[in-house]
Amino acid sequence: MLENSYLNRRTLLTRLAILPAAATGASIAAPAWAEAAASSAGLVSSNVCLVAPEVTEGPYYFDPDLDLLDRKDITEGLDGVKLEVKIQVVDSACNPIADARVDIWHCDAEGNYSGYATQGSSGVKDTSNETFLRGTQTTDVSGIVTFDTIYPGWYASRTTHIHYKVFLDEKTVLTSQIFFPDALSQYLFENIRPYNNRAASRDTLNVNDGIAQQAGEGAYAAIRERADMYSAGIVVGVDPNAISSDAMFGGGGGDRPMGGPPPEGDRPEASTSGDNKRMVPGN
Repeated sequence: MLENSYLNRRTLLTRLAILPAAATGASIAAPAWAEAAASSAGLVSSNVCLVAPEVTEGPYYFDPDLDLLDRKDITEGLDGVKLEVKIQVVDSACNPIADARVDIWHCDAEGNYSGYATQGSSGVKDTSNETFLRGTQTTDVSGIVTFDTIYPGWYASRTTHIHYKVFLDEKTVLTSQIFFPDALSQYLFENIRPYNNRAASRDTLNVNDGIAQQAGEGAYAAIRERADMYSAGIVVGVDPNAISSDAMFGGGGGDRPMGGPPPEGDRPEASTSGDNKRMVPGN
């Protein structure tokens, strides 16, 4: 029985893994069979990445105060489009991993991280004593953590993303990033406050962000529109026997320019019909 269950899950993973990029959250919704199959297997998304590759931690991580930042809501009252982020941690057989620690952190609508001076697109913002858009939780029996946040903005030389770390123990720590459909990001950045005061200067899309290319299609969140928010789901595969690279631990400087302006024709067009805010949940 267990063997058959394992084989069925492996078959499911194989089928999901061959979905085209457009069906894994990078552009459009996955086909109905994929969503149904993932749901029947207890997965939060058909966007399965096994095993997820490590990418740079970037310069804006700090180990959270677990008493202060062990929380679901990480917004601290910031303005922005509401976003629910659901991360499911699984092993190579797609079995959920309970009691894993998951940290996430990302920039605000204007490209600023909390906890650092002289950062963001302007390079002058000081948020040294702030903790917005940072949190940590432990996965439940289904391997899931859920964070309430806002849709991340962007800063110079990087596409829109959310950072995360998954800790299984002191030696097995996956560091990676979650990415979003460029068309949705560009629409929000051009039409919704407080994102829309600098959309014209956005210089990097998914296609020319080196870290997004390294992370691969499995790093794109599956996006669902709900009545009052967007929901982003991703299944993260972790090898419990892996030992993390030392390069993933110390902040590094890899979260920096990865390539020049977007290629001609790759910038999504702004919507020009009707009331733009109607297309955003909760507006």
